[in-house]
Amino acid sequence: MSSTIFILKSFFGFLVFALALENPAVSQSQAYFPDSIWQTKKPSEVRMNAALLDSAVKFAIRNENKVETDLRMACLKAYSAEPGYRFFGPFKHRGKPAGVIIRNGYIVAQWGDVTRVDMTFSVTKSYLSTVAGLAYDQRLIRKIDDPVVNDVEGKFDEAHNRKITWRHLLTQSSDWSGCLFDFCDWADRPPKEGGIDDWKNRKLVEPGSVFEYNDVRVNLLAYSLLQVWRKPLPVLLKEKIMDPIGASATWRWHGYDNSFVNVDGQMVQSVSGGGHFGGGLFINTLDHARFGLLFARNGKWRNLQLISERWVNAARQPSIPNPAYGFMWWTNVKGNLGNGVSKNVFYADGFGGNYIVIDQEHDLVIVARWLDSGKIGELVQRVTAAVQK
Repeated sequence: MSSTIFILKSFFGFLVFALALENPAVSQSQAYFPDSIWQTKKPSEVRMNAALLDSAVKFAIRNENKVETDLRMACLKAYSAEPGYRFFGPFKHRGKPAGVIIRNGYIVAQWGDVTRVDMTFSVTKSYLSTVAGLAYDQRLIRKIDDPVVNDVEGKFDEAHNRKITWRHLLTQSSDWSGCLFDFCDWADRPPKEGGIDDWKNRKLVEPGSVFEYNDVRVNLLAYSLLQVWRKPLPVLLKEKIMDPIGASATWRWHGYDNSFVNVDGQMVQSVSGGGHFGGGLFINTLDHARFGLLFARNGKWRNLQLISERWVNAARQPSIPNPAYGFMWWTNVKGNLGNGVSKNVFYADGFGGNYIVIDQEHDLVIVARWLDSGKIGELVQRVTAAVQK
């Protein structure tokens, strides 16, 4: 009997080993996490085709975004139709294309200056969403579908705004009406038709019914989270996420010159969720990759669950008003990244071609900076094609 049990144990042990070879993504307990020095692997060591991976890198370098190096000029051109558009926060000239590809936690390819700190525009929104997730995990936000007016005073007093929930802010479907830090919601990406009177007096839609990309409302989420936390959001991000994952000390999260608010007697800057008016997150490529790896590993870093797996799953779920958008992460449920890319991939996307792409099925994280915005799908397809079955 004992010999039979031994044979069965050996067989099942071999079976588990064989399955592990078929699926190179290692279990969470065995997963590699980088220290201060990030280990690299040859593509062949993580079952990737070196020639195809090299082709993907060359593709990213070759397809630089055409946005101006002077990002002030780039934003003036992009948002010139907005009434009263001006700069409220800092800007920085951008660098050249840069990026990194992570497989099974290891760097398998990189290009450009991956330590250069650059603006990242709306990729900031995915970090802001994470701060909301931390508040949810700590029960500072009790329910995502609770009205924000229950927790935040002064910005949700009007009848329409009182119906807005945290979910509506996170999915950009609130249709919040008002002004924040000297800029009004109606002036942010206004319709091509009509004029200021039409935009100001528009008929408001039911919160949760229509997706509308609007940085004023995103900044309202940041303001609301500041009211809930009662601490600067960059401090929270640093203490709870960036320091534990080993990020550098070079990143900065900026607000506006006029976005300081009184929090318990101290003037604290409410940060922005993008670089539309300046500000937002200024960060290097490798720090983005660490943040992406945290989400690829369902919020866990080594033996620490920094943000709950429940939140990571919720953040990537398609929203009702826009299935391609979750809690400030873009989804691939509609296949917008093209053939050969899993519908479960999710990613952060910022102006000028800034991306963090997470493919859990292949244990891949792709960070690209200043890529042609129309080429992100093809880049992901090329990297995915390099994964060997």
